[in-house]
Amino acid sequence: MKKIPLYKYIFGISDVFVLFSAFYFAMYLLRRDPGMSIIEFTDASQNLILLFFALSVFFIIVFHYNGLYRINIILTRAAHLTHIMKALYYGALNIVLVSLVIESSEIIDSRLLVFVFTLFALPMLYAVRTELMRRLYLYFSKSGFRRNILIIGDGKAGRLLATKLMYENPIGLDIVGFVDDDIKLGEEVVAEKRVIGNYSDIKHLIKKYYVDEIIIAIDDKEHEKLLEVLDICKGLDTNIRITSELFDVVAKKVDTEKYANIPVIDVTAHYNNSVTIILKRIFDIILSTIALILLAPFMLLIAVAIKLSSPGPILFKQTRIGKNGREFTFLKFRSMEVIDGEDEDRMKQMLEFMKDENADSGTKIINDKRITWIGRIIRKTSLDELPQLINVLKGDMSLVGPRPCLPYEYENYDEWQKRRVDVIPGCTGVWQVWGRSSVTFKESIVLDLYYINNMSPWFDLQIILQTIPVMITGRGAK
Repeated sequence: MKKIPLYKYIFGISDVFVLFSAFYFAMYLLRRDPGMSIIEFTDASQNLILLFFALSVFFIIVFHYNGLYRINIILTRAAHLTHIMKALYYGALNIVLVSLVIESSEIIDSRLLVFVFTLFALPMLYAVRTELMRRLYLYFSKSGFRRNILIIGDGKAGRLLATKLMYENPIGLDIVGFVDDDIKLGEEVVAEKRVIGNYSDIKHLIKKYYVDEIIIAIDDKEHEKLLEVLDICKGLDTNIRITSELFDVVAKKVDTEKYANIPVIDVTAHYNNSVTIILKRIFDIILSTIALILLAPFMLLIAVAIKLSSPGPILFKQTRIGKNGREFTFLKFRSMEVIDGEDEDRMKQMLEFMKDENADSGTKIINDKRITWIGRIIRKTSLDELPQLINVLKGDMSLVGPRPCLPYEYENYDEWQKRRVDVIPGCTGVWQVWGRSSVTFKESIVLDLYYINNMSPWFDLQIILQTIPVMITGRGAK
């Protein structure tokens, strides 16, 4: 279990108190009996009080995924207010939607409740978080909130971060030293911070120096070396972050935390959590079943259009690589005319694309002349992917995950790239949403690895919701 910084617990408890108070005051203001005192209202509203507490805890999850516990957000007034407003909007919207689905009058007894709650919560959160808690954090970062940081490698970003934290450190981070296999023990790296051990010493150093967080700063080596170091750090009772040019695409595409204005990417492993995997599978089964039922008439229309557009089967079936390199039959709606003899040419072009450092993921290896009229429509909107919901129900795929590759692609992966098959492949994923048509092949792999390390049902839901506008606009599709 990774360590959660003390300040996050304190901010979380404070948020629950503020949100609960906002809910309570909103309901009291809208009470049916204007003559009821606050004490009488409390006695008569025990069930509501429990509900308000549960809703307040729910908001903590929303706050977390909207970045409200990141240091750079906490310390910046404008960003803090913007993120509070966004989190309140998403949280309130979810409450309204859920209450409508379950037809609960307890949650939205009055249509004004959520609105009045927001009116109370926004100024209260701003006053407590931005004006009070932020000042307390800055004060206690000089003592109680201090955390020990161990930097692995001597990359440019790591040196810059160390220098900034030495001289511009309002966030209470103390660098205990560097770890590197290529530099002599005791050698100075920057500002009298020295190499205090090798990779094999990391576990011992964490105990010796009471390390709260590891930052991997490897720039001048291959991805494989960086991921080997990450493997060494897995299982340790500490947070793991990366600041490296090799992971720059994540910082560009994802809103990450920043230390001294330098992006640091959380890569603490979560995917091996059995509870997370079980919840993800339940999430997949429920949503894919609902989607297949609702979309069945629409899928039937697409099937008829495909049959009328050109001779051939309705479904395109292909062997793909699933979890741990296992092969499975991948399903799509057929969008092209059936022609023999193009597979070898496509394979050669695809392998060249994989090795091209400058080619982006929008470079589709297809013959445009083969695409049918209905194929152009369903490819542009990704509707040709709908049959993969059957793959999801069978357990070959998940709704969200790395895209399944072809066998010859997998055989030509570098060893570090094969890590993307450590989990079940998905119908959509982070690079389809955040990097579609604007990242290289290697960068798409890095984005998949970021997803694997941060996998959760909540993260999946965010990606699914962001996939919908991408499908509607057809951004990056061909």
